[in-house]
Amino acid sequence: MFLDEFHSLIEGRVRISAEQASRFAKRIAGDYNPIHNPDARRFCVPGDLLFALVLARFGLSQRMSFRFLSMVGADVPLDFRERAGGGVQVVDTAGKVYLEVERDGELTHDMAVVEAFTRRYVAFSGKNFPHYLKPLMEQQGVMFNPQRPLVIYDSMGFALDRLDAPDPGLELASSSLTVTGKRGDALLEFRLTSRGEIIGSGSKKLVVSGLRDYDAVAMEAIVEEFYRLKAAFEATV
Repeated sequence: MFLDEFHSLIEGRVRISAEQASRFAKRIAGDYNPIHNPDARRFCVPGDLLFALVLARFGLSQRMSFRFLSMVGADVPLDFRERAGGGVQVVDTAGKVYLEVERDGELTHDMAVVEAFTRRYVAFSGKNFPHYLKPLMEQQGVMFNPQRPLVIYDSMGFALDRLDAPDPGLELASSSLTVTGKRGDALLEFRLTSRGEIIGSGSKKLVVSGLRDYDAVAMEAIVEEFYRLKAAFEATV
């Protein structure tokens, strides 16, 4: 399974090291958010890795929603629990809930379908910055703190007309940023396609904290650093 190198199973529980999480963020998601660097002071496991592990374990349902409640640190023992009614929770040994998943409709465990969908969504999701967020912040005249950029994965959901697309396409349909004081709620809406036909839709919500006035020079420096990190990583693989 393509996720094997990005987590470990120890005594029946999932553990994700900082190195595994960072490698997933960069290699699979194309996400160079410094919060996923192993040496980050506020390191957290990418939400998209938890998303991918849920699909790998429980399959792909026609309708699914994911709510991220807390950030997962390195090497936290995690249980992926199926609840009555078919929902899923990701919790630690103290019972703290990190992710809640609701699902219904038809279900597939076809690993080719599940992996293709997972890779498509994660590649899309990893483009939060600069691809989607920079234009939105520029339009609204705001930006995050350049020294401590904080973008939190709040939730996502989707609905599919069918589950038999072996190689689905996924593209941004619309995006918006609602600013309230120093907080911004970004909504990214996407559509799923197969051979030119729309087969589903979904959305992802992000929370951007510590907003301040937009500074084009500071933003350009952040974007340049993003592409520097990307080039440096790609040179090692």
